[in-house]
Amino acid sequence: MMQQTGIIQERYHRQVLLKEFGEQGQQRLAEAKVLVLGAGGLGCPALLYLAAAGVGTLGIVDFDTVSISNLHRQVLYGTEDIGQLKVLVAEQKLKAINPDINILTYPAKLDTALCLELFDSYDIILDGTDNFATRYMVNDACVLLQKPLVYGAVSRFEGQVAVFATDKTAVNYRDLFPQPPVEGEVLNCAEAGVLGVLPGIIGSMQANEVIKWITGMGEVLKNQLYTYHALYNQHMTVELSVVEENRKWMPKNEQEFLSTNYEWLCGIGVDAKEIDSKQLEALIAQEKLLVIDVREEGELPAITGVQHLKMPLSGLKEQLHTIDADTVVFICQSGKRSLQAANWLAEINTRINIYSLKGGVLHWKTYKQ
Repeated sequence: MMQQTGIIQERYHRQVLLKEFGEQGQQRLAEAKVLVLGAGGLGCPALLYLAAAGVGTLGIVDFDTVSISNLHRQVLYGTEDIGQLKVLVAEQKLKAINPDINILTYPAKLDTALCLELFDSYDIILDGTDNFATRYMVNDACVLLQKPLVYGAVSRFEGQVAVFATDKTAVNYRDLFPQPPVEGEVLNCAEAGVLGVLPGIIGSMQANEVIKWITGMGEVLKNQLYTYHALYNQHMTVELSVVEENRKWMPKNEQEFLSTNYEWLCGIGVDAKEIDSKQLEALIAQEKLLVIDVREEGELPAITGVQHLKMPLSGLKEQLHTIDADTVVFICQSGKRSLQAANWLAEINTRINIYSLKGGVLHWKTYKQ
């Protein structure tokens, strides 16, 4: 049993009082190592509660910096933190909450090599990422290395939580979704939007599953998918089962895993040319281009100040043959769907100059301010 000072005993007193938890639960937390992938909407609340609960070692992976659009939901950060690396700000804030724990930061973009390098050093992985390519990569790495994974996802008003365990009877992400959707088929938060409080709810639930897993109390969401809808307070838990057929899509060993291009699997192409907002403004000044907005109806902010066509990505393939211009620039919310659209057109038309606006309309609006 860990030797506690009076201050430490007082810090954790309320949860040690719980008979299901007790001093043994606190000891297990103190000895645990948890890796949190993404210090964003899900990662922030999860990190806050895991640090406060006394998890002995927290690893944080995130390469991004704080932006003003993060602040409505990423509760670790303030306006004064804009432009700073998230992992460094998070480390400082979490240490202020609990100076007795170890925090390891990894300001890097997660790839297959980094997964293999990091995951083995941790007891459990919490996935707070926001794109399909990374989710499939993380899932496959955890299965390969036999690491438990706490999954969470949010979009608009709905969130999901599940625990993917390590034994052969346990489901993993591919039992739910065998193969990735085509890029742009399912919108991420930057494109579809998200209610600020929702990641706080789902991220806190992920932290709860981690704590239950480590301490052994209660029942974790193994072989279950919990969904919550914030608008109507609707929630349900669905029982899941292993689908052996889906396992064929997973890499069989580390070499196969390292050679898998997860961005390619998710349809993230790099064939079409990208331009930034400054280059777009130069093209607009020349008045020799066709701007096409591939966002769905109702997505904001609206494009103003330049003539353009509205061709939502969901029905774009049927309209590609109607596009007639010397230069075409596709635009979406963040630059992902527009890149997909540009690649589609490039496949059937080699005479047109085809571009995708990097960063999308959000970056363009900021540039014009």
